[in-house]
Amino acid sequence: MAHRQRASTDPDPAEKTCASCGRRIEWRAKWARDWDSVKFCSDACRSRGVTTTDLRLEETIARLLSTRAQDATICPSDAARAIGGEGWRDLMEPSRRAARRMVARGELQITQGGSVVDPSTAKGPIRLRRPR
Repeated sequence: MAHRQRASTDPDPAEKTCASCGRRIEWRAKWARDWDSVKFCSDACRSRGVTTTDLRLEETIARLLSTRAQDATICPSDAARAIGGEGWRDLMEPSRRAARRMVARGELQITQGGSVVDPSTAKGPIRLRRPR
């Protein structure tokens, strides 16, 4: 089923981020009547939700940054290693999701090469820092 582009006469919806992955949710015509209740960007995110591990990753990111200089950065792998032990690699994508959720709340910035990047589209290695 093809989705139409949002027409200029459609209401300008408030920007939303997915409650699970932290990526920007693109407005879709099929959600027009229910836009206020949309919380997830996909069925996968709806079924995954936010787990206790996800919340632990958020807390760990905040704690790690709080113990460093104000302008310091960390890698998402630092949080994954802190709670994942030898299985830390399995927590890399959950750690990146946790960081994106924190960006959406204004608690964090994601950078590449020292510049702030859009968390919804960033690819490759990223760093996490407190907002400036």
